[in-house]
Amino acid sequence: MAPFDIVPSACPHDCPSTCALEVERISPTRIGRIHGAKDNSYTAGVICAKVARYAERQHHPDRLDVPLRRVGAKGVGRAAFQPITWAQALDEIADRFQRAEQRHGAEAVFPYYYAGTMGLVQRDGIYRLTHEKKYSRQKSTICVSLSDAGWQAGVGVMRGVDTRELAESDLIIVWGGNPVATQVNVMTHVARARKARGAKLIVVDPYRTGTAEAADQHLMLRPGTDAALAVAVMHVLFAEGYADRAYLARYADAPDELERHVANRSPEWAEGITGIPAATIRDFARLYGRTKKSFIRVGYGFSRTRNGAVSLHAVSCLPTVTGAWAEKGGGAHYSNRAIYHIDNRLIMGLDLKDTSVRELDQSRLGAVLTGDKRDLGDGPPVTAMIIQNTNPMNVCPNSNLVRQGFLRDDLFVAVHEQFMTETAAMADIVLPATTFLEHDDIYRASGHTHLQVTRKVVESLGEARPNHFVLSELAKRLGCHHPGFSMTEWEIIDETLKLSGHPDAQTLYAARWKDCVLDFETTHFLNGFGHPDKKFRFKPDWAAIGPDIEGLPSLPDYAPLNDAATAEHPLRLVTAPARQFLNSTFTPTPTSRAREGRPTLLIHPDDAARYAIADGAEIEVGNRQGVVGLHAKFFDGLLPGVVVIESLWGNADFRGGLGVNTLVSDEAGKPDGGAVFHDTAVWVRPA
Repeated sequence: MAPFDIVPSACPHDCPSTCALEVERISPTRIGRIHGAKDNSYTAGVICAKVARYAERQHHPDRLDVPLRRVGAKGVGRAAFQPITWAQALDEIADRFQRAEQRHGAEAVFPYYYAGTMGLVQRDGIYRLTHEKKYSRQKSTICVSLSDAGWQAGVGVMRGVDTRELAESDLIIVWGGNPVATQVNVMTHVARARKARGAKLIVVDPYRTGTAEAADQHLMLRPGTDAALAVAVMHVLFAEGYADRAYLARYADAPDELERHVANRSPEWAEGITGIPAATIRDFARLYGRTKKSFIRVGYGFSRTRNGAVSLHAVSCLPTVTGAWAEKGGGAHYSNRAIYHIDNRLIMGLDLKDTSVRELDQSRLGAVLTGDKRDLGDGPPVTAMIIQNTNPMNVCPNSNLVRQGFLRDDLFVAVHEQFMTETAAMADIVLPATTFLEHDDIYRASGHTHLQVTRKVVESLGEARPNHFVLSELAKRLGCHHPGFSMTEWEIIDETLKLSGHPDAQTLYAARWKDCVLDFETTHFLNGFGHPDKKFRFKPDWAAIGPDIEGLPSLPDYAPLNDAATAEHPLRLVTAPARQFLNSTFTPTPTSRAREGRPTLLIHPDDAARYAIADGAEIEVGNRQGVVGLHAKFFDGLLPGVVVIESLWGNADFRGGLGVNTLVSDEAGKPDGGAVFHDTAVWVRPA
């Protein structure tokens, strides 16, 4: 008999895979290894190493297990806190929220969250408190705003081809993503296509990632120039007869205008922008044009540059030009969020939502906390916060300004966390949080089609409590009456599933998952795209997506909106995710830290020689926002003029205590906001 039970669960992390898991439960309080569920047709038994060794995080000696009140200076860490009871902590938070409201009005309180868990109950319940109390609402822009806008512009609905069809493709293009590091299941289905069909894998990325190393071809381009490549490909498709004119006439809005528009956007034109040789672009276009079963897996890299929406829209045009959408194993996939039809009214308190209450951009937190009127409008300063599921001191752009905001003496902050993060160290009250293995929740996927319900696998560590508990207890103290605050997580899950037309919670849990895949005609848009006229839009209505449309082209084109290299800042910086980290979630775990080594700048040897940088040397990287200290590493897997810092290391891991997001602007991307982490011009010099 095995010395442990196998308990089903689902990965909660901000990755499109939302893997179906099997957890080794060694005792009521301890786990062993975590495995991918073999009988889930998407996960297929494969998960990333980070989650496979989640026991390192689950049982880490630094996990928080009691509520804490800060008695020392901000930013010091655990030594500046003393334990208190849950009742004391919750009473103090409620009191400070009420005092903030009495002095400045309800909008002075700003509940702040993101995707440390993707579980709908534990992640989104914070909205219920926000809406009932009329606190400042959060505009969630830090992850997918720009890429969402680009997909919506052309396709019109947040769904695409079933990613399991990758196995039936003859040509797979991973564009703007690195699934070897960030979505390993994609590579499982790519491997099946390569083995069964001899499929080719092409990766489009500014540097040689793990996925690019595994590819048949890597198209290495300058950051933010993807649209120029896509438009030049369209030029070849039309000029050399690869465009499916019958498909275009039926399914697209303006194919003739597009053909005229791209007529002078040749591969030679694109070479000057992208850095990819014109002959390579032309060969790529011809391969794409003659391969009907071509599948583009669109990644979230598009959501990290100022022109990301324009770039993604241009890429999404390609399968429409060739008619690849009509083929099994053809088309494109970005996100399947729209297929689940989850009724979120109970979870989020949408019946109480008041759109007249101001909305604050989460990516501009530094500006918000330092009183920028462009963000606050005519409303009051933010003087009280509760933060769940995110670590803004580490992950937000313009982190120097974020730090300045948190250092305000008149700002009260409560942080609900699993570790003493850099954000928790700035808080007045810190509450210990459960992991995904210690509470119930419901998960939908973006990268596949399975809806999953999970129950807690092990007992909570010490006095750690779920997000739902904290919000419900605060709601009682603040006089809230929404029924969701008096229900258990399981009751909310059950009622939400019923409202949404799905099986009840216990049925879905017993079944492990529900495959919500749509029929072939729908997933391939053979009965029309998501716009009212059912046409794919080469001419997007940007104004319907967001208000900031200056400089956005009327047809797919390169939009030079980026932080361009200059004599003062000659290098373009990409802050791509490190394979062993996931934002700041896994930075405490020893194996992840050991495998990543230290913060490093990948720099082309030619650039290193130009700036007198030695391999392995201590260096400084900077711009007008600040300077960070780290080590150089020679790397020829990028173009001269481009540098990469794989992260997200903590600020304290960098020499000088300032992390990579010190360098990243908090300027909002177009047309509706979005953080621009891969869109930064810098200088570099020896330390």
